[in-house]
Amino acid sequence: MKPTLRITAAFLFLLSACGKQPAQVSQEVAIPGVEAAGERNIQEVAIVDYPRVVLSTDAGNVVIELYDDKAPLTVRNFMAYVEAGHYDNTVFHRVIGNLLVQGGAYTADYRLKPERGFIRSESNNGLRNLRGTVTAARRANEPDSAGAQFFINVVDNPQFDFVSAADARSRGYTVFGRVVEGMEVIDAMRGVKVAPRAGIGDATPVKPIVIRQIRAADAP
Repeated sequence: MKPTLRITAAFLFLLSACGKQPAQVSQEVAIPGVEAAGERNIQEVAIVDYPRVVLSTDAGNVVIELYDDKAPLTVRNFMAYVEAGHYDNTVFHRVIGNLLVQGGAYTADYRLKPERGFIRSESNNGLRNLRGTVTAARRANEPDSAGAQFFINVVDNPQFDFVSAADARSRGYTVFGRVVEGMEVIDAMRGVKVAPRAGIGDATPVKPIVIRQIRAADAP
């Protein structure tokens, strides 16, 4: 039986000088509901089932979910490199312990890998560069210059967020994923010894941190 609610409503009418009292009318209003059938367990259901990849390194595995609804072009570009095996036996070539770890460009012997080309920035997608997020690297003065390289924020980095389209700095960097497992592996990288390396930068790990492969989480 559907639950009901009995409502007593007093309807006021214009009264004549003879002193009549307001009439009262009773109504039954049905309220839509469900039958009570005992206690039910509450189950959390993800609003979006995001695709995931597994990043396998010498230090352990990292699982990343990809926001293909917020950054579709960037995710497609990243997955094209994944499926082509581009990231196999590459390294994290930039490690700044209080900022980020970056990879996707160099082989284990620090040879630059070729890229297909640049893609349009999707930095104005509402996602922020928070700890654990994965972001497309680009040239500092060219917002639409992301390619194969990516970085993982090891702290909150609001300075990388989109502010406006006024200039390259204000355009920010495109967040397209987030580490959902293995952040401890990334944190372990923050303490490695780094040194300047010609043509690469001032924060290159002395001992290479090798990405053995990146594969879709459901790949065989």
